[in-house]
Order: sequence, then structure tokens, then C-alpha cells
Amino acid sequence: MKFKSVEEILPMLEKIAQPMGIEIVDLECNDRAGALTVFIETEHGVDLDTCEKFHNAIFEPIDDVDPSYGEPYTLNVSSPGLDRPFKTPRDFERNLGKEVEIKLYAPLKGKKFLEGVLEEFDENTVTVAMANETVKLPRNKIAKINKAIKFE
Repeated sequence: MKFKSVEEILPMLEKIAQPMGIEIVDLECNDRAGALTVFIETEHGVDLDTCEKFHNAIFEPIDDVDPSYGEPYTLNVSSPGLDRPFKTPRDFERNLGKEVEIKLYAPLKGKKFLEGVLEEFDENTVTVAMANETVKLPRNKIAKINKAIKFE
């Protein structure tokens, strides 16, 4: 099965999401499974009710876009999850001043895993304040960056 591009599907979804106070953070088309998954976020987080309301709101209108070229598919709406990697500028903006976890492709001063507070970012670098230093990392050296998960 083949899906249309994200660029062809996303505008319709965003038009419905915006008035609902929902931000689409990712759209995943799984050709093998025949599934289209929309990952959403809101200012106050995402619960099952939010997913269900958005699913119901897009269920019929998405067929007008015909994302699967007439083939049957499964439509899923989901929270992005706690450990979702930052992908967009909005992901970084949302987490400025918050603790993040960073996995590097290669060790920096003997470490491939860093934790600190996200201070700044641009398209090429990420600045993180760690316990005893501030580090400016090239984004192409970062394998994954996500919000730090703390269990108390």
C-alpha cells in the first residue's frame, strides 16, 4: 500500500486541529501496516478523550483527501509519548528552560548521553546548561533529543 505525502495530507488535518486547540506534531504513514497515525499535542497534554474527539473530527474529512489512493487503511490518533524526539522548531520552543536528555552519535568528553536544561537552539546548534558547564552542540552530532523523564 502507498500513502500520499505528508504535505498533501497535513493541511486538511491542521485546518481541523487549530480551532480545537490541537497541534499536529507528527504524521506517520506506515505502508506495510496500512496505517496512518496522527500524533497530536495540546497545551495541557493529550488524553484518550482528546484523541477520540480529534479522530471523530477527521474521520470523514480525511477521506476527501484520499490518503491511501482508495485502498482501505487504519486511521490512528495518538499522543506523541513522553520520550518523543524533538523534530520541529516548535518542539524546541515548547521545551526551552526545561530539562532534556541528549543522545550523541559519538562521545563528547567520553559521554554519549547528556542531561541538562535547554537554553537556546537554532537550525544548527543546541545549547544546554549542565551541572557544571554550558555546552553548545552541533545538531548534526545529536542522535536524539527529548524531554527528560523523571520518576519520583
